[in-house]
Amino acid sequence: MKRLYLLLTSVVLLSSYTLLSDIDNVVNALKNGDVAQIAKSFDDKVQLTMPDKTNSYTRAQAEIVLKTFFDAHPVTGFVIVHKGANDGSEYCIGTLQTKNGIFRTTVFMKQKGSVEVLQEMKIETIISV
Repeated sequence: MKRLYLLLTSVVLLSSYTLLSDIDNVVNALKNGDVAQIAKSFDDKVQLTMPDKTNSYTRAQAEIVLKTFFDAHPVTGFVIVHKGANDGSEYCIGTLQTKNGIFRTTVFMKQKGSVEVLQEMKIETIISV
């Protein structure tokens, strides 16, 4: 009887547990300004569009560029405006709130093997404080 109870409890717990998709992990990291967590999803090359620069960077370079931006603009929140998927890719458009302004942020991810990788991120000024 104990085994049956344990088995049923395990099934209920596992069925209620949902895994976050890769883009959801990036969104959560954006909400917290967690550059290291975002960088875990970077592809080998990442296209970054920032208010003051646009370029294609290696994973390590992109992490530094994003950290520099977040250091200058401490994140206070991120709100999803639109999210979608198309032919093996996923994207998210949202509003990044910082202590120094509000930025329209777009994240593009693509399936690469068994994981999704972040290939492009755009951060564009909406309101500068």
